[in-house]
Amino acid sequence: MLKDYQKSERPSEEEIEQRLEELRASLFSKQTEIRDHKLPVLVVFDGWGAAGKGSVLGKVIRNIDPRFFKTATTQAKSEDELRKPFLYRHFVKIPEAGKFEFLDGSWMDEVTSEYLQGKLSKEDYQSRMESIKKFERQLTDNGYLVLKFFFHIDEKEQKKRIDGLLDDKNTKWRVSDWDLWQNKHYDKCMDAFEEYLRETNQSQAPWYVIDAKNKKWAELQVLEIMVNGIDMALSRGAQAVPILQNVFPLRKTPKLDKIPLNKSVPEEEYKKELDKLQKKLSKLHNELYRKRIPVIIAYEGWDAAGKGGNIKRITGALDPRGFEVHPIASPEPHEKARHYLWRFWTRLPRSGHVAIFDRTWYGRVMVERLEGFCSENDWQRAYNEINEFEKELTDWGAIVIKFWVQIDKDTQLARFTDRQNTPEKQWKITDEDWRNREKWDQYEEAINEMLQKTNTTTAPWYVLESNDKKYARIKALKILIEEIEKRL
Repeated sequence: MLKDYQKSERPSEEEIEQRLEELRASLFSKQTEIRDHKLPVLVVFDGWGAAGKGSVLGKVIRNIDPRFFKTATTQAKSEDELRKPFLYRHFVKIPEAGKFEFLDGSWMDEVTSEYLQGKLSKEDYQSRMESIKKFERQLTDNGYLVLKFFFHIDEKEQKKRIDGLLDDKNTKWRVSDWDLWQNKHYDKCMDAFEEYLRETNQSQAPWYVIDAKNKKWAELQVLEIMVNGIDMALSRGAQAVPILQNVFPLRKTPKLDKIPLNKSVPEEEYKKELDKLQKKLSKLHNELYRKRIPVIIAYEGWDAAGKGGNIKRITGALDPRGFEVHPIASPEPHEKARHYLWRFWTRLPRSGHVAIFDRTWYGRVMVERLEGFCSENDWQRAYNEINEFEKELTDWGAIVIKFWVQIDKDTQLARFTDRQNTPEKQWKITDEDWRNREKWDQYEEAINEMLQKTNTTTAPWYVLESNDKKYARIKALKILIEEIEKRL
């Protein structure tokens, strides 16, 4: 793309000024349409060091109400970011619906710099490019407009600009070691940038190469592409997206009504096993922390199935400084305004820590599906998106364990009735629980499909037979210990 890049003929200074005035006014008017259509716009500025990305960014955002945008600069990773998955610090920055997010440097800069400086192997580099393509595709599939600009200057121009910045004590700080390294190894960087741009130039999130030798001309190119991109996105509206074929190896899953639920454990045996298993898990937790292995435990199940008690027996064995339980309810407005996985990316544990989710991202293919909170295309597409999300977690090094807590309909009724008739338990039962119960058969059908399509070999489902809660607790502890020991 860079080597074959044909520069457009630059208009005269007078024409540039006139066109800039029109486009600035146009972008100013678009922000209201973006807000009304709830269109999230992610604008990425990447390119050569000293190519003028920051300067053009500053000019572009002057045309937008400050309430409608945020800007972020890619900097060295913090200690917390180093202990999270690669995409974490990028996913958490995605904009809310109806707003802009401008990135001065992005995942491209991070990946290419680490690769070129020998911090990433070729294999890891290719793996990250695949993750990036999936990330960008997930955003556009879920209604985001993603605009990616690469600011291009030649070696001579870059050297001239770097020298100019270094000569002034007030601008010297703007030249990084990476900028200097780029210019010294310009041809090597050119090859790497070329490969990256070609690999990640997708129809739904294409790259736009900007001739950045003249700053006003660069601004004009960016504004034209932004205004045209926004117009196209607004006219297109919400569209169905093709459903991708599953490419993840799956394990066989029995249907829920075929799972025997008559399993139980005697009280005395339960107490002994619980004590033994909790002591074992406690020791393993220390080892997980020392080896910086993250653990993600996801709980789904019927209302009143015993998820809370199950979680309590696991956390009872863990160091309170090394775990967090996330009770997941309906999304807050700021969460609802972003990609549905955003609120889970923001809750991921640091390496060596444990995150337990009481309800999860699977709400997309259960509650949201059955209650009409998303379109059929949204929830059908989500199976693949969730498998991709979980693969990112396991590629990062996380142990991902997913529990479905299973009871039968009669057991649920008995527990609902007990809750309703016991004052100290009444807070646990809601009208919504009774409404969900009326849709038992529909939920069972959705759950069977969910288990079938997301029971991957890297992030498998485990069914906990919970008519006897004690049996389910012991089983969960045994599975957790077994999976941790396998990794250790």
